[in-house]
Amino acid sequence: MQELNHYAIGATDGEIGHVSDFFFDDQAWVIRYLVVETGSWLLSRKVLISPYSVGEPDWTNKVLPVRISKDQIQHSPDIDTEKPVSRQHEMMYADYYGYPYYWGGDGLWGDGLYFPTMMSGDYTGDGPMGHVRSDVKEAYVRAEKSRHVSDDPHLRSCKAVVRYHVHATDGDLGHVSAMLVDEETWAIRYLVVDTSNWWMGNKVLIPPQWATSIDWAESKVFIDLTRETIKDAPRFESSYVLNRQQELDLYSYYDRPNYWEREKQRELSAETA
Repeated sequence: MQELNHYAIGATDGEIGHVSDFFFDDQAWVIRYLVVETGSWLLSRKVLISPYSVGEPDWTNKVLPVRISKDQIQHSPDIDTEKPVSRQHEMMYADYYGYPYYWGGDGLWGDGLYFPTMMSGDYTGDGPMGHVRSDVKEAYVRAEKSRHVSDDPHLRSCKAVVRYHVHATDGDLGHVSAMLVDEETWAIRYLVVDTSNWWMGNKVLIPPQWATSIDWAESKVFIDLTRETIKDAPRFESSYVLNRQQELDLYSYYDRPNYWEREKQRELSAETA
């Protein structure tokens, strides 16, 4: 995730600024928005960019292309990124760009969706109700807005969570030094935990779903594992790209189900429902 900080954002008609932070959903552990510092062209206003609009990253030149124009960004709903983003603001944002709502349903992106659909270029703006009669669709949208307007979006700053202290069942483990993000789904797959204060500076990976609780006020993450168990776990070397075999070794060591089989099963269930 830190590697994407300061990446340039390339709109369809020019560069608009750079990534300064990310907002993630602390229940699903998925990045919902990129926070972009626009610079002088928009009076240094910070804007939100949804992964729905992000195309294939240019890793060499450190650019994230987006399928929206500078004019669209300039006239997008004004959201104060220094304050909690409300569900009402999210609805205004999604309606402005024509994105489906990500909340609700079993998928990481709602309604059985496990990928930000626009990434493949297939998204039309109609969402799962593309073939529903217009009056029925409008009634549904009004009902959804009324039902979710007071929701707590559970959005957190990725930048703030880095440096959180991590505690095992038998003592302090270290601190969060980074997050590993799935570039297809934008899900946060692992917290990279630096154990330097306890165990010779080694880093280990902990899936965020294994956290038993998080004290946001005290900046602490609690996990249901002992320090000894974690000490013998596969180590993480930040110099290489994590591959599926290394992930398999990690889950096999902890004898816990992996996320890709779990999500595949949910996806199949959604297709047959």
